[in-house]
Amino acid sequence: MNDIITDKSNSKIRNRRVHMANERTFLAWIRTSIGIMAFGFVVEKFALFIKQMALLLSKANIENALPPSRGYSAIVGIFLVGLGTLMGLLAFIRYKKFEKQIDDDTYQPSSRLDVLLTISVLAVGIFLVIYLILST
Repeated sequence: MNDIITDKSNSKIRNRRVHMANERTFLAWIRTSIGIMAFGFVVEKFALFIKQMALLLSKANIENALPPSRGYSAIVGIFLVGLGTLMGLLAFIRYKKFEKQIDDDTYQPSSRLDVLLTISVLAVGIFLVIYLILST
């Protein structure tokens, strides 16, 4: 009888630890999504800054001081904010799915969100490298 109580107690403690680990993973994904959104916001606002500086410099009769903006940074910024928002939503869905699996003791690891984030960051990185090469 005492062994059964001990097993249930150990099971609850172990289950609690797994739930806390799941929550820490969720919070890490949320921090990542906030970081991606913040970076997107900075990129988009930098495009606005460049446009304002070009307007200011053209009023001061300084021509060709800055290359004309093609608007890519605004598009990238908006894409990154959207990507961060999507990552936050997917992180919540993943958290709830794993929470149910942990409770049902049917946990199956999945790396779809990891692959999606990696591909997205890789695509943005390649785009930025190409943009920087072509703009110099």
